[in-house]
Amino acid sequence: MDHIEEKIAHLERTVDDLSTIVATQQSEIDRLTRHVAMLMRREAERDADGTGGVVVGDERPPHY
Repeated sequence: MDHIEEKIAHLERTVDDLSTIVATQQSEIDRLTRHVAMLMRREAERDADGTGGVVVGDERPPHY
């Protein structure tokens, strides 16, 4: 019986640890999703303003 209780305690700790990890990952995913959305808006505004650079075929970059 002690062996089973020990295993259950171990499994409960593992579940708690994994729950914390999942919550942390979800927070990071939410933050990154907001960041990507902001970058997409910024890029869309730049495209609308016409200030975005367009690379044409085999044109050499200005640093050559």
